[in-house]
Amino acid sequence: MDANATSQNRPFSIKLWPPSQKTRLVLVQRMLDNLTTKSVFTEKYGTLSKEDAEVNAEYIEKVAFSTAEDNYVEEPDGDGSSAVQLYARECSKLLLQVLKGEPIIKDRKVISESNGASASQETFFDISEGQRAFIEAEEAEELLKPLKEPGNSYSKICFSNRSFGLKAARVAEPILASLKGQLKDVDLSDFVAGRPESEALEVMNIFAAALEGSALKSLNLSNNALGEKGVRAFSALLKSQTQLEELYLINDGISEEAARAVCELIPSTENLRILHFHNNMTGDEGAIAISEVVKSSPLLEDFRCSSTRIGADGGVALSEALGFCAHLKKLDLRDNMFGVEGGVALSKALSKHADLKEVYLSYLNLENEGALAITNVLKESAPSLEVLDMAGNDITVDAVPALAAFIATKKLLTKLNLAENELKDEGAIHISKALEDLSQLIEVDMSTNLIRRAGARSLAQTVIQKPGFKLLNINGNFISDEGIDEVKNIFKKNPDLLGALDENDPEGEEDDDDNESGEGEDDEDELESKLKNLEVNPE
Repeated sequence: MDANATSQNRPFSIKLWPPSQKTRLVLVQRMLDNLTTKSVFTEKYGTLSKEDAEVNAEYIEKVAFSTAEDNYVEEPDGDGSSAVQLYARECSKLLLQVLKGEPIIKDRKVISESNGASASQETFFDISEGQRAFIEAEEAEELLKPLKEPGNSYSKICFSNRSFGLKAARVAEPILASLKGQLKDVDLSDFVAGRPESEALEVMNIFAAALEGSALKSLNLSNNALGEKGVRAFSALLKSQTQLEELYLINDGISEEAARAVCELIPSTENLRILHFHNNMTGDEGAIAISEVVKSSPLLEDFRCSSTRIGADGGVALSEALGFCAHLKKLDLRDNMFGVEGGVALSKALSKHADLKEVYLSYLNLENEGALAITNVLKESAPSLEVLDMAGNDITVDAVPALAAFIATKKLLTKLNLAENELKDEGAIHISKALEDLSQLIEVDMSTNLIRRAGARSLAQTVIQKPGFKLLNINGNFISDEGIDEVKNIFKKNPDLLGALDENDPEGEEDDDDNESGEGEDDEDELESKLKNLEVNPE
C-alpha cells in the first residue's frame, strides 16, 4: 500500500477511543457479573452482594476510563488502540483488587462535613466521580447542596460525566449565578451526553446565562458535540470572558462554522496560556479562523490542535499565527495533513520559540523536506527540548544524517518517537550514535522502520547504558530470530525496558527496487561495520 496515500487518509480513520456510552455500560454489566457469579476467582476469593458489586463495578469503570482518557489526551496514538488496551488492563486490575477485598473507593472531598469550617475551606467541587447517568432535579438538589452553603469557598467546579436535563439545569442555575463572582475554573465537559439536541442546547443556554459575567481563568467545554449551535448556545458566557488563561474544546464537533463562532464570540485571549482543540472536524477554513485566536494570544504556552483534518492551507495559516506566540512550551499538531508546504511554514514560526520543551508532529505528511526544515530550525532554537514526536512522516534514510545531527544537540531530550518511518538499519545506527551522549533519555520508539538485526542491536546497546531508561520500542520491524535473541540478551537484566516484539516480521522484505540491506545477516553485519565509527556532527 502506498505510504503517502495511507497518511493522507489517516484523519478519516476509525477511532477506537473514546468508547460509546453503550460500550461502557456493557463493560460495567460484565464486571457486575464477574463480581457476583461463580468463577475461578470468586471460588477463591468469594462473591459480592449485588449492591456492593454495582457500586464497585461502576467505580472501576469510571477510574479505568479516566486513566485511559488522561493517557490518550496526553499522548494520542491516532486510533486510540493504546487507550483501549489501558482501559481494559485497569478494569482487570481493579476488579481483582475488589475480589481480594482490597478497598479501592475513596471518599470524595466534595461531600460536605458537619463542621462548617471544613466545608468553607474546600475550593474544588467535583461530581464527576459518581455514577455516569442522567441527572434530574431531585438528584441535582442533593448533589449541589455543598454549593449552597453560606460562606463556601468553591472556586473550581467540575460537572463532567453527569448529563443534565432541563429540570436539573434549572436547579443548578441560581446556584451557579450566586457563585459566579468567586468561580475561576469551570469544567462542563461531557455534561449533556445522550440528551436530544433541543434539550441539550437549552441546558447550555441556561448554564451560559447563569455564569455570564464570571471572571474565569479556565473553561472546559469538551466532549459535548457542540458544533456551531452549541458554541453559540454558550454565547452569553463566552462573550463575557476577558481573563481566560485556559480553554478546552476537545472532541466538540467544531466545524469551520463553529470555529468561526469561537473566534467571533471570545472578546479577548490576551491572557490565554493553554488552548486545546483536539479531535474536531475543523478543516482548512476552520484552522484559518482558529489562527486568528492564536494570533491574538501572545502568552500562549500550550497549543494542541491535533486530529482536526487540517491540510496545507490551514497548516500555513496556523504556523504563521504561531509566529506571534513567543512563549510556546508545548506544541501538538499530530494527525493532520500539513504536507511539505505546511512543514516549511511551521519551521519559520518555530525559529521564534526558544522555550519549547515538547513538540508533537507525528502523521503530518512532512516527508524529508518538511521534517528537515523543522529540525534544522529546532537545532538552533529549542535548547531545552525534552520530547520530540515525528512518527509517521515518510522520513527516509536520506534525511538521517541531518536528523541525527539535530538530535545529538538536544542534551535534555527524554522521549524520542520516530516510529512508522523508513529509516532502516542505516538510519537506526545513525540515530543510535546521536543518542549516545543524551543522559536524560528514558524512551525511544523506532517501531515500524524496516529495521533489521544490525539496527536493532545498535539501538539496544545504546539505550541500555542510560540511567533511568524506561522503554525501547522496536516492534513491527524485520529483525531476524537471531537478532531478537541478541536484543533480548542485551536486556536480560532489565527485560521490562524492552517493548513487545509480537509484530516483528523476521521474514519481512522491502521492495526490490528499494532494498539496501542485502541478502542476509552478513550484509547487515557489514553495514554495521561500515557505520561503526561514524561521527554525528552537531555543527
